[in-house]
Amino acid sequence: QVQLVESGGGLVQTGASLRLSCAASGRTFSSYTIGWFRQAPGKGRAFVAAISWRGGSTYYADSVKGRFTISRDNAENTVYLQMNSLKPEDTAVYYCAADHRGANFFIDSEYDYWGQGTQVTVSS
Repeated sequence: QVQLVESGGGLVQTGASLRLSCAASGRTFSSYTIGWFRQAPGKGRAFVAAISWRGGSTYYADSVKGRFTISRDNAENTVYLQMNSLKPEDTAVYYCAADHRGANFFIDSEYDYWGQGTQVTVSS
């Protein structure tokens, strides 16, 4: 069992940065692939980024590549999403999720556990 809690969201202006955190409980956290997804108003949940259980592999949606960086600290049971050069289209609720398989990291239905989400709003 893994419980996830996101934090770090907020209201920022275009071009600003935010760092989201995903704190996990559970002894097996380090064995899970962790992904970030986002859901904008009126839209479905979309893949943002994922990191393998050892942190050696990272994956990004094209829309955030070069601006967002995912990292993890297994000793602290935390995954981070550093978001730079934010745009209004990045506005969404951001969720982190844990997947023990890690094969289809970009598919939300593959994930076993989800956090409650944190709101990110980017004003123009």
